Parts: sequence; structure tokens; C-alpha cells
Amino acid sequence: MSDKTTTADEVVSRLHSGMTLGIGGWGSRRKPMALVRALLRSDVTDLTIVSYGGPDVGMLAAAGRVRKLVTAFVTLDSIPLEPHYRAVRERGDLELMEIDEAMFMWGLRAAAHRLPFLPVRAGIGSDVMRVNPVLRTVTSPYDDGETFVAMPALRLDAALVHVSRADRRGNGQYLGPDPYFDDLFCEAADAAYLSCERIVDTAELTKEAAPQSLLIKRHTVTGVVEAPNGAHFTSCAPDYGRDEAFQKTYATTPWPEFAERFLGGDEQAYQSAVRER
Repeated sequence: MSDKTTTADEVVSRLHSGMTLGIGGWGSRRKPMALVRALLRSDVTDLTIVSYGGPDVGMLAAAGRVRKLVTAFVTLDSIPLEPHYRAVRERGDLELMEIDEAMFMWGLRAAAHRLPFLPVRAGIGSDVMRVNPVLRTVTSPYDDGETFVAMPALRLDAALVHVSRADRRGNGQYLGPDPYFDDLFCEAADAAYLSCERIVDTAELTKEAAPQSLLIKRHTVTGVVEAPNGAHFTSCAPDYGRDEAFQKTYATTPWPEFAERFLGGDEQAYQSAVRER
């Protein structure tokens, strides 16, 4: 079985403008921020981003890299609405498909199973259907005759996710309280790139945690990046919580100033700037 280890910059070199890119995590929790920062150092643009959005969306949108966003929300959790995303949205600088959280999950699941759509009750009777006229309904062929939203598959060209531990083959482990939907992002993508706090031997993955914590399966992963503190400033429980002080700095600093101060160099420069702030 192959060694899939690589670097963040090598991952980004495999991405290209115009892609549909899924980003795992949830709001300001366990986002693959080291990979996002590497993407910001590249010239990749015109992206369709599929994400339960947090600062990943805020940064990429503020940098002008996002053509279309598919999301259920964009939040920093302790700050309800991601401010840099909000500014971009208010200017009308990106196309938005905003859907219910369950619809989003069902779209990923349909893509993971290579189905064109899956029926879901979420969205029926809401303005989700009005603001997304592309969505269709489907009627059950059985005696119940119920009407569902036909949630289209959210097929991804590539996915970026972050977990606590991984081995070199692409098995990924979460150690926090919530798996989010990182496994579905990987399964829905043509190529999936996994960053982790630490790469360990395969046998180490189940020494101190249950096999059920092995969220990501190696057959869905294209590359593995060891990225300590790679979710910063979002949380990666139990390794670290959200850096609320830095998040406040991010939220209250104009984007050009923030980008120049913290994103002008490589990942090592970013981590140094965080420590010295």
C-alpha cells in the first residue's frame, strides 16, 4: 500500500482554477486552514466552494477566489456571521446557493453514492425552494405519494479536510466529539486531501482510541499532509480549542491588512506571526 504523504503546497499544485472544491469541518471547528492558507498563496481562482462555512469561506471570498458558494451557513460560531464573507456577499461579488443543513448533507451523500440526487423532506414549505429555483421536487412512486425535494448531488473535483491523526496510507482519525461530515466530503470528491495534526503508524491509531474514530478510509484519500496546528485558528479538539483572541483579530481587521500581516509568507511564517502577535 502506497505512502500518500505530501505537502500543502504540493496539494495546491494539483488544484486548478474553475474547480468545485469541498472543504470539511463545521463553522469555526476543525477546518483545514493550513491547506486553505496554501491555496491563498497560489493563483487558483474562480472556485465553486462547497462548505459548512467558516473562515475558510471568509478568507477565500475576501481574496476574490470564489465564483460560487454552496453552503448552509458561514459562521465563526462565537461570532454568528463571518464578517469577511458578509462584506463580499453584500457587494454581490459571488453567486450563492444557500440550502438547509440536511439538504447539504444529502447532496454530499448522493455524490458519495454516485447518485444524481436523493429525496429529502428538508426544504419543503420553506423559502429555500424560492431562492433556489434550480431545485426540483420528486413524488414517491409508492402508495404514500409524498413529495420530496430532489437534492442534487454535490459532486466535488477535490476535497480538503483536517483530522487529529492519520497514517501514511490515508486513514484519518478524529479524536474530538463530532465527526462533522468529513468522510462524506472525501467520498464525494474525485480527489481528497487530508491534513492532520500528526502522522502516526497505523497500529498507533487504535492504541488509545476506538476503531470507530477512524473516520476517513484510505481508499478515499489521495494525499496526506502533516500540519501541526493546521486547523488554527479554528478548533481541533482535543488538541486545542478555537483561538478566540486571534479570531477576534481576524474578524475586526480589514482584509488587506490581515492578509499582509499574516498571510504574506509560508505556513511557518504564519505560525510565527501568530505567536508574536
